[in-house]
Amino acid sequence: MTKFGGKSCLITGAAGGLGRSTALAAAANGASLILTDIDAEGLQQTATLARTAGATVHLAATADVSDHEQVVALAARAHDEVESVDIVMNVAGIATWGTVDRLTHTQWRRTIDIDLMGPIHVIEEFLPPMIAAGRGGHLVNVSSAAGLFGLPWHAPYSAGKFGLRGVSEVLRFDLRQHGIRVSLVCPGAMATPMVDRVDIAGVDRTAEAVQRAMALFMRTAVTPEAAARSIVRGVERNTYLVYTSNDIRIGHWAQRYFPPSYHLAMRGLNWAMSRYIDQPATRTTVR
Repeated sequence: MTKFGGKSCLITGAAGGLGRSTALAAAANGASLILTDIDAEGLQQTATLARTAGATVHLAATADVSDHEQVVALAARAHDEVESVDIVMNVAGIATWGTVDRLTHTQWRRTIDIDLMGPIHVIEEFLPPMIAAGRGGHLVNVSSAAGLFGLPWHAPYSAGKFGLRGVSEVLRFDLRQHGIRVSLVCPGAMATPMVDRVDIAGVDRTAEAVQRAMALFMRTAVTPEAAARSIVRGVERNTYLVYTSNDIRIGHWAQRYFPPSYHLAMRGLNWAMSRYIDQPATRTTVR
C-alpha cells in the first residue's frame, strides 16, 4: 500500500478546487507538499492553509504546465528541495465544450496542451528522478468521466482526458518494475470553480436554458473535499481506476457489460444538449 506519511507529494492545479482539496487531504495524511498552479494568489492561500494545519510545504511556485520550459524550471526548484518526489499528482486541467462547427482551433489546442501535454511535461521531468531514486512511488493522473464516455460537446476535453487515460494505461505496466504505482482518477460532476469557467463554444452562458442545465449538473455534483478523500483512499490502496462518485462507476460498468444502455444514454444526452443551442453558430476563424 502507498502511504502518504513521510512522503513528498507534488500537486498541480493546487490553487483551488480539487487540487487544493487533494493537497490538504494528502497533508492531513502526513505528506509534505510541493504545490504549483498558474494562480499565484490561490496557490499561496493553499500553502498557508496547509502550513496552518501543520504540513511542510517545500515549495509553492507558479507554473503553466502546458509550457515545458516552465515545468523544467519547476522541477529544478523542487529537486533543490527534495532529491525526488515520492507521489506525483497531475490535477491541473481546463474544460472546453462545444460542437465542431463552433469550436475554434485555439480552443482545441489550448485544451489539449493543458489537459494532455501538461501532465506529460510533469511526467517527463519528475518521473525519471523518481525512478533513479529507487524508492518506488506513485503517479496519479486526474482524467474524467469524459475520459471514459463519449459525452456530448466534450470532444476537445475528451481528446485530452482519453489521451491521459492511454498514457496511464501504458505507465501502470512500464513503471511497475520500478515499484511505482499508477492511479487514474475519473471524476464525474464536481462542485468546483471550474464549473463556472467551462468554455462553451458559441453558447451564451447567461441564457436561461443553459443556467437550468448547469443547475441540474450541480445537483449531481460531489464536493471537491469528498472527491479528494476518494483519491487519497484510492492511492493508499494502490487502486488503478479511481471513481469519485458511484454514478460514474455504474456508468462505466454499463458501458463495458451492457453496451446498448450506454448507446441509448449517450444519444439521449446528445438530444438533450442540442436543445440548448438556440442561436446560429458563432464559430470564428481565430487561430
